[in-house]
Amino acid sequence: MTTSVPAAPETAAAAARAAGRRRRIALAIVLTAAFMDLVDATIVNIAIPSIQRDTGATFSAVQWVTAGYALAFALGLITGGRLGDIHGRKKLFLLGMGGFTLASALCGFAAGPGMLVGARVLQGAMAALMVPQVLAIIHVTFPAHERGKVFGMFGAVIGLGAVCGPLIGALLTEGNLFGLEWRPIFLINLPVGIAGILLGRRFLTESRAPRALRVDLIGTALATAGLLMLLYPLTQGRESGWPLWGFVSMTASPLVLAVFVRYERAKARKDGSPLVELPLFKVRTFAAGAGVQLAFGVVSGLFFLVWTLHMQLGLGWGPLHAGLTGVPFSLACSTAAGVSVQRLVPRFGRKVLQAGALIMLSGALVYLWEAGRYGTALESWQLAPAMLLMGAGMGLIVAPITDTVISEVPAEHSGSASGIFNTTGQLGMALGLGLSSVAFFGVVGDTGQPGGAGAGAGAAAALRASFVDATTHALWWVCGGLVLVFGLLFLLPRRIRAQEAAEPAAPEGGAGPEQRQPALVP
Repeated sequence: MTTSVPAAPETAAAAARAAGRRRRIALAIVLTAAFMDLVDATIVNIAIPSIQRDTGATFSAVQWVTAGYALAFALGLITGGRLGDIHGRKKLFLLGMGGFTLASALCGFAAGPGMLVGARVLQGAMAALMVPQVLAIIHVTFPAHERGKVFGMFGAVIGLGAVCGPLIGALLTEGNLFGLEWRPIFLINLPVGIAGILLGRRFLTESRAPRALRVDLIGTALATAGLLMLLYPLTQGRESGWPLWGFVSMTASPLVLAVFVRYERAKARKDGSPLVELPLFKVRTFAAGAGVQLAFGVVSGLFFLVWTLHMQLGLGWGPLHAGLTGVPFSLACSTAAGVSVQRLVPRFGRKVLQAGALIMLSGALVYLWEAGRYGTALESWQLAPAMLLMGAGMGLIVAPITDTVISEVPAEHSGSASGIFNTTGQLGMALGLGLSSVAFFGVVGDTGQPGGAGAGAGAAAALRASFVDATTHALWWVCGGLVLVFGLLFLLPRRIRAQEAAEPAAPEGGAGPEQRQPALVP
């Protein structure tokens, strides 16, 4: 009797090839989701003038279109990660992607500014469920020896999104596909999201944390209430004539946040799973780094909104013209980010970040001088030096900042520290967008509102001039913020100390050490 023995080496090789193919498809799915989120966070700015013209949105509504997304995303990041640890990262990723796709459809078919703002808040909340799972899924999908290459690919996608976001927004808005004006910037997510859900169901592997922290819903509610009590009157107050209730709300906001801090301490004593690990702020470099991240977020949120409105409403450029003008910024940022992490920071430490702040400050001053000198006659090529300086300066800061700060945190707390740190940057961006009411829109006044200024060439010229004046005023705020960032950077360690663990542990709360991607990307 003859017995046939299967060729074990061939079978094993085929199985390995199938597993590798499955991992590559899973990687493509989660990287596409990360790219979609990043592009959606940056694509909107370039379409804001078109949104305002088409919907009649007020300036405060325009601010909430961007700030609502940033705030919902920031407040949900840690909670979204913990939900993935508890209920399964694949499940939360697909839920987040489905919700993000639905919210994108609601944005694209929004009947008015109120619906658009609500859909953007929902979109940010769904991104907070989806995004924290991306790197956690990568971590459990790929063996240790492949993760370095995969995380490098993730960084490349982040850089590509920074370059492509404004350009995609400009092309879709300028193209006016099917007469839909700005709406395709959201509707483009529908086929991508549906494909991601279908493929994700098949190729993603489910995973959970062996010891997951509990969800802190009360802490999230207190933090949300405290921040909204500050941001809502700050954003709406100017259009409402700065009523008394706004000042009462802003004054009470620190009190609510103080209650949040006390509750977090009690929560830590009770079950060890607060939303924010407050003892981390006893580490001086972490507290200073969080201050840097918050201040830099404010600067970034304010600058990108002002820059977009200056180019289109102040200089009269179309979306594509404005998008192409931003290419030097994006390329300089991506290039400087790569050089800073790989070569400069290991050799010069925090001096690289301080140089970045000074370079970015010099770019803001050049921009301010050019805007004041040329007014509404400013050309793209004249703006290019300022864009290169600001982009290079930002790249020197955003890429290494997280590792520089987390390096002084004990290794067992680095996951929570990374999650808090990235959340702080997003909150800063939301605050910067809120401050634009005072720094930018307060100078424009009511003439920039839909129907605020009369028709005619003279009125149009006056309107454009008012946006230029508002830009120069806001740029002084940006310069002041960068000076603050430069000062706070002195509190960071001179050198980056390597983490004790050679291989980062699986992330808790979806915010492990391996999630040190830049939180602020143009």
